[in-house]
Amino acid sequence: MVATMNTMMKWSKQIEEELILLLKEWLKSQERTQADLRKILKADSTRMPSILEALKRQYIKGGMNEVASCLCKIEAYWANNKHTDIGTKSNEDKTAINPFDQLDLLLEEIREDCES
Repeated sequence: MVATMNTMMKWSKQIEEELILLLKEWLKSQERTQADLRKILKADSTRMPSILEALKRQYIKGGMNEVASCLCKIEAYWANNKHTDIGTKSNEDKTAINPFDQLDLLLEEIREDCES
């Protein structure tokens, strides 16, 4: 276990950025929202930093393998529970714009501009 922890990459902004892109595309393909992910991860908020913090706890347990395993379990849960209220979006929800999603996108663009 010690050898694994020593060779594991430290949590970084690059990991966060890659996870944000992955999560947004994954949620879109699953027709889910950050709120759905927050519920299952038991994160404090639907905001991306809170979701990332929950995934960081998984990362500390076992690196990216643990994060991937966690996301695979969530996807399997969603696949088996498509007709339950948790995470199922109505047509009205699909057309509604979540202002926090827009803020996350804006924040990401600002970060990119600052790095350039």
